[in-house]
Amino acid sequence: MTHPRDYIIDVDASIEDVDLDDEVVTIKGRRLTEAGAEQLARDTLAEARRRNLIPGRKSLTAGATHSPRVQFRVPEAVATQAQDRARAEGKSLSELAREALLRYLAS
Repeated sequence: MTHPRDYIIDVDASIEDVDLDDEVVTIKGRRLTEAGAEQLARDTLAEARRRNLIPGRKSLTAGATHSPRVQFRVPEAVATQAQDRARAEGKSLSELAREALLRYLAS
């Protein structure tokens, strides 16, 4: 399997629609064909799905069940206070936020 991180496009690169079976395009010294590009696209999509759908930590609800992710933005001062509080309590910011949300919902 070709790992997507092996292919980096520089900021000044020009990308055009080409027939890779007619034109010679090389990446890191290897010729890229239409089939190779399709495989690279599949591998990249699989890696993106793996990163988004399979969290790095165990499920919070037990078993193989996926724990949903909740994200939101806060002012910088609130983020700093939350990080300081989590550090003082020996917790991760996620643990602190989960506990705060659970307390709020229980009230």
